Amino acid sequence: MITREQLEAQEEQLLAPWGARSRDSQGRQYPDDEPQYRTRFQRDRDRIIHTTAFRRLEYKTQVFINFEGDYFRTRLTHTLEVAQIGRTIARALGGNEDLVEAICLAHDLGHAAFGHSGEHTLNELMKDHGGFDHNRQSLRIVTELEQRYPDFPGLNLTWEVREGMVKHETEYDVSDASQYDPELRGNLEAQIANVADELAYTTHDLDDGLRSGLVTPAGLAGLEMWKLMLDSIGWDGQDLNDLTRHRLIRRLVGLLVSDVVAATQARIDASRAQSARDIQKLEHNVIGYSEAMHARNKPLKDFLYKNMYRHPRVVRMAVKARNVLTEIFQAYVKEPSMLPYEYQAYVETRGLQRTVCDYLAGMTDRYAVQEYEKLFNPQSLP
Repeated sequence: MITREQLEAQEEQLLAPWGARSRDSQGRQYPDDEPQYRTRFQRDRDRIIHTTAFRRLEYKTQVFINFEGDYFRTRLTHTLEVAQIGRTIARALGGNEDLVEAICLAHDLGHAAFGHSGEHTLNELMKDHGGFDHNRQSLRIVTELEQRYPDFPGLNLTWEVREGMVKHETEYDVSDASQYDPELRGNLEAQIANVADELAYTTHDLDDGLRSGLVTPAGLAGLEMWKLMLDSIGWDGQDLNDLTRHRLIRRLVGLLVSDVVAATQARIDASRAQSARDIQKLEHNVIGYSEAMHARNKPLKDFLYKNMYRHPRVVRMAVKARNVLTEIFQAYVKEPSMLPYEYQAYVETRGLQRTVCDYLAGMTDRYAVQEYEKLFNPQSLP
């Protein structure tokens, strides 16, 4: 049997000086014996995968509502793609793959139903009661809401995974790390998770947009990144089929990942960092694209925002989602006795609005629609 101590010794040999060592972890909040044949970060990853919140991601929206088609990404498939890309980048840079994977797998646990529309709706409904943010909700899930162990609430994850979740930032997500060394940046692995998240949703949203017809090759024609993709596979831009689309997206992922690795290594070399803490003390993140690639990639992201995320079909579903969540929320606040018994028990300690918000945030798209029917359709069984 390969022991945890042997795995930790392998980390010492394989990781770069700036990679996080599992044996150097700041530990867990509650006493917890470590496994014989897994590192601390490997255990964290496994605990995350077995949560109820992780399984629910299968039926939570990325861009398209789950029942719009079986081929579009869900919050779960997005999470898996982020983890795969994150591990690839970590491996190339000498970071800790297991820590990256754990952060990636947990980063969206707190997302509400119906994607960012659901998050914005809950935040508005909770504006006088602390608001709602999926990053904070993800942390609450792993520290409080998941009840799986008799000796402590949550999953009792290591400090490094929790810190990585708290310091998860993208163009659309801003972290609040007030209780996790706010003067320090996220460690290398947290920064990798951030970039992997943005890289994954840019590439797979383009893929889903092309497949759905919301995005067309003609619309993309003026973008430098699109031209680079076409030239790199030798495609003339005519008659896009499934195989060509797969080749294009695969090449885009490869171009972006390769650029991140090369640009990041150059920044690390320039920083003269010799430890994980050195990376965190820098005035800037080291993980990211080169200036040239950023200049090519940003117009593509802006195009997707305007032509896909704000497409009438997507906005129409977002408005429906907002109405569904708003009416469910108001109904439960008005009559809390309609809540399931286990949630009624939380009202005294969490407060009514936060309890209702937790219930709604855990719902999948499908369950939210079913709950709406039960509450407002007189012919539906309660």
